[in-house]
Amino acid sequence: MKNHTHLKGKPIRLAVLDYGLFQVHANGRIIGICGFVIQTDADETVLIDTGFPQKYAEDADAATAQDDLGGFGRVLSVTPDNMPAAQLAKLGLTPSDITLMIQSHTHIDHVGHMHAFPHAPILISAAERALPRPLYWSGKQAMEWPEADYILVEDDFTLGAGFEVYLCPGHAPGQLAFMVDLPQTGPTLLTSDAISRASEIDERFEGSWDVPLAIHHGARLMKIAQDRDAMVIFGHSPEQWPSLRKAPDWFE
Repeated sequence: MKNHTHLKGKPIRLAVLDYGLFQVHANGRIIGICGFVIQTDADETVLIDTGFPQKYAEDADAATAQDDLGGFGRVLSVTPDNMPAAQLAKLGLTPSDITLMIQSHTHIDHVGHMHAFPHAPILISAAERALPRPLYWSGKQAMEWPEADYILVEDDFTLGAGFEVYLCPGHAPGQLAFMVDLPQTGPTLLTSDAISRASEIDERFEGSWDVPLAIHHGARLMKIAQDRDAMVIFGHSPEQWPSLRKAPDWFE
C-alpha cells in the first residue's frame, strides 16, 4: 500500500446506508444500493461508497438517458433521501464528519459523490486509480477523478485494529472488501460487489470483469467468513436487503 495510513481507533459501530433501488434488466432482479459508515473509539468516521450521482435523484429518466444506463437496468427509487448527506443526517452526521472515504470500486452506483468529501483522503485500489477515469458506466458520459489525497491499496492490509481491507479483483479491476470487528456483533464481512449475493457463488460470477478472479476471491472471502464465524453483508442481495438493518440504526 502506498501513502501508508492507519486508523487510530477500533471500530465501535457500523451503519448501512440506503442509496436506493435498482432493477437489472437481464433477470429482473431488484437490488439495493448500499454504503457503510464505520465509527471508531478515536472519533474517526469512515464512509464506504457514495451511491448514484445527484442527477439520479433529480430526474432518474434523464440521467439514465444521459448515461445510456437503460441497456443494463433501471432506477426504481433513488430520491434525495438516498443521497449521502441525507443518509448521514439520519445518523446525526454531516459530510464534514467523514475522516476517511473508501471507494470499494468505481461503478456508477458506488462512485456518484466521490467528489463530495474533498477534506477526506480517499482510500482506493491502485488498479482502479490507475484507470484514465473511474469505471462509472460504458455510456456517453465519463466521470473525471476528483482532486483528493488518494491512498492506494495494492494488497490486503490492516487499516486499523479490527478493520481489514481485502483486495479482491474480479467484479472490477480493483474491487475491495472489508472485515470489521464490532464489540457486540463480532466479525462482519462487507463483501461489496466481490460477492453481490449468495447465489452469485453458484452462478460462478457470470458477467464479471474477470470471472476466474471473481470465483477465486469469492471463495477466499467465504472461507475467511467461515473461519471467523463472521456475519456477511453482501453487496446487492435481493434476499438480504429488505430486512437488513439500516440507518439510523447501528450494528454495534
